Amino acid sequence: MNAVSPVESLVTDHLDLWTAALKRKSTAGRGSSSKVELYGIKKLRELILELAVRGLLVPQDPSDEPASELLRKIAAEKARLVKEGKIKKDKPLPPISNQDLQIALPNGWSLARLGSFVSIVRGITFPASEKNSEPGPGLVACLRTANVQAEIDWEDLLYIDSSFIRRDDQYLHTGDIVMSMANSRELVGKVSYAGSMPVEQATFGGFLGVIRPYQLNPSYLMCFLRAPQVRASLIDSASQTTNIANISLEKLNPLVVVLPPLAEQHRIVAKVDELMALCDQFEQETEASLGAHQTLVETLLSALTSAADHTQFASAWQRIAGHFDTLFTTEESIAQLKQTILQLAVMGKLVPQDPNDDPASELLKKIAARPYKHTLPGWATVSLGQLGDILGGATPSKSNAEYWTGNIPWVSPKDMKRNLITDAEDHVSEAAISNSSLKKIPPGSLLMVVRGMILAHSFPVAISECEVTINQDMKALVIPPELGAYLLTFMQAMKGAFVALVDRSSHGTCKLVSEKLWSYPVSLPPLAEQHRIVAKVDELMALCDKLKSRLCDAQTTQLHLADALVEQAIC
Repeated sequence: MNAVSPVESLVTDHLDLWTAALKRKSTAGRGSSSKVELYGIKKLRELILELAVRGLLVPQDPSDEPASELLRKIAAEKARLVKEGKIKKDKPLPPISNQDLQIALPNGWSLARLGSFVSIVRGITFPASEKNSEPGPGLVACLRTANVQAEIDWEDLLYIDSSFIRRDDQYLHTGDIVMSMANSRELVGKVSYAGSMPVEQATFGGFLGVIRPYQLNPSYLMCFLRAPQVRASLIDSASQTTNIANISLEKLNPLVVVLPPLAEQHRIVAKVDELMALCDQFEQETEASLGAHQTLVETLLSALTSAADHTQFASAWQRIAGHFDTLFTTEESIAQLKQTILQLAVMGKLVPQDPNDDPASELLKKIAARPYKHTLPGWATVSLGQLGDILGGATPSKSNAEYWTGNIPWVSPKDMKRNLITDAEDHVSEAAISNSSLKKIPPGSLLMVVRGMILAHSFPVAISECEVTINQDMKALVIPPELGAYLLTFMQAMKGAFVALVDRSSHGTCKLVSEKLWSYPVSLPPLAEQHRIVAKVDELMALCDKLKSRLCDAQTTQLHLADALVEQAIC
């Protein structure tokens, strides 16, 4: 039986850590709808590459022809090609520095400047008007930065006239390494390998470069260029404009590369492929587990909100309570739990009804809300707009500085990140109110965003705790103060329903029109029950926040452990 290598032990002995270290994405990546980054597996992939280019992934073999001999053969081949006029003579590269020579190299390995054993070809340029989205006579497929993914994306190609290709070396060859030479800072220096050519001919655009190695294994060079420390050095070497980072040939050609013997390059690539396939398996299993977990959570919570009677509700809750510690272990599951609590609250399932409570109809009589209908015992349903006075907003002239020097909060969608609004980023003066359609909105009013891209996925609502004004993308409902806390709970519970009512124009504008908003039916319990509901919601939300805090602490620990394990392995 073959002994397990130290590297394989590093992978398998810490499998739970690699798969458990998760990180919430700030934004979803290209081609992915997941909100969670498999951070541990990402770090494991980086570790494999880092060990590969340090000679720690496979054992050295003293019988291998050393890399110095490979470099000598490459130099001889390049000299022959120059003599035959097939390539131009390279510009002299600086010698390897004394600092680089202090790197401890495995036996048989050498240091060399990248430009000494590859040719680097910059992409072609052409007018934007010459781009074609479909193939045709005389057109050649042209790669661009969007095609440089983990593997080259051959599905989304541009096509350009072959007349823009001035030299044969500007055609893509099998075995080429395609690099993004001009891109955002986090993507510049990204590389893909042309292992196959699914099109007859292809070239590459001006923001790309092709690295074409002589004699060595190009897949090893891919490993080197993808190793974290090399990626970091490439990014650091890039010049930066406002939005674009550029890697020049002057910076790329002198890049110092650690080269193993050719035979060891092949062994390294085989081991990297083997371990990356293992990472793929871990990734698929983890994503499947996370998906199944979320589906289970949604199913069990849905059983609570759809329960037809107390018996069904108790049974559904028992299924959740028995596995609470294993169900609510992600931020998504805790968010779903919070939303379910809100839904149960406004369905009358969170606290018991009390027949001694004054019915909601008495409260509606006081605020002259008509019409309404009775639902649950003591409850009533009334249109949202019947619960108070509706006020709109406006933006005073920006050119009049006097309007913007006051102390009255001017609430806009960017301020709607909290349940209670006590201030705003901008303030207006009394003069602004006197000379525009702005109106003061009293404390205790319900504020909501009714126009903007945020309505594509959310419906921000809040209660004003002070006198405010609002901008034109918002509406206010001036309600009796005692209604505020419950009504906020109701609006948050029904967020998904309000988002579904949003109108989206062909150019992306999102708007919740007044007719749909103000006619929406509100389930209103007796005032005493409203107080009990809000108190219970506050209590349960606080518990959810504690659960989330513990989860975040545990996830942070997992991330630190993954980082520490990587650091220990490569030191």
